[in-house]
Amino acid sequence: MDLLHYSVEQALNILRTGGIILYPTDTVWGIGCDATDEKAISRIFKLKQRDDIKSMIILVAEEKDILKYTANPDPDVSDFIRNSDRPTTVIYENAIGLPDNLIGPDGSIAIRITKDSFCKTLIKRLGKPIVSTSANISGHPSPKNFKGISVEIIQWVDYVVDYRQDDETEAAPSRIIKINPDETIHIIRG
Repeated sequence: MDLLHYSVEQALNILRTGGIILYPTDTVWGIGCDATDEKAISRIFKLKQRDDIKSMIILVAEEKDILKYTANPDPDVSDFIRNSDRPTTVIYENAIGLPDNLIGPDGSIAIRITKDSFCKTLIKRLGKPIVSTSANISGHPSPKNFKGISVEIIQWVDYVVDYRQDDETEAAPSRIIKINPDETIHIIRG
C-alpha cells in the first residue's frame, strides 16, 4: 500500500471514531474532523483557542456535495469556482445537515471543493465532508508547510497524516468569497 492510501486508511479510522486529524490540503495544512460530529468540532475550537461563534470551512469532494449542505445555492458560484485559478472557499447562505456549532451565527457555511488527491479520497471514503481549519492557534500565522506547525498542535491531534510531510512548498490559505444578494461577488480573503 502506498503512503497516500495508507494515510487515508489511518485517517478514516480516526475520523470514524470522533477523532481529529492534522492533514495536508490543497492550501495550508489543516486540522480536521468529520464535519457532522458536533463533539469533534468542539474539540477543534478548544485546540485552536478560537471563539466558537467563528465558523470553520468544510471540504467536499464534488460540486454535487454542496447541495447536501446548503439550501438553494446560487448556480453562478459553480461557474466562478470552475474558472478559478486557485482554491476558493465560498460562504453559502442557509446551511443544512450540519451541527449548529459549525454553522455561522447568520446560518451560513463556508465550503471548498477540494482538488487535493488525499482530501478527495478521504472525503469520498468517509462519505461526509471534513472540517478544514488552518493548523495554528487562533491569532497566530498559518504555517506555510508541515515544518511550520507547532509541536502543541501536533501533540494535541489524534493522528498526524504522514503523506506530504516532507513537502516544503510554501502554501497559502484559500481565497474566500461570498455572493451578495445582488449577485455581485464579495471577496473576504483574496
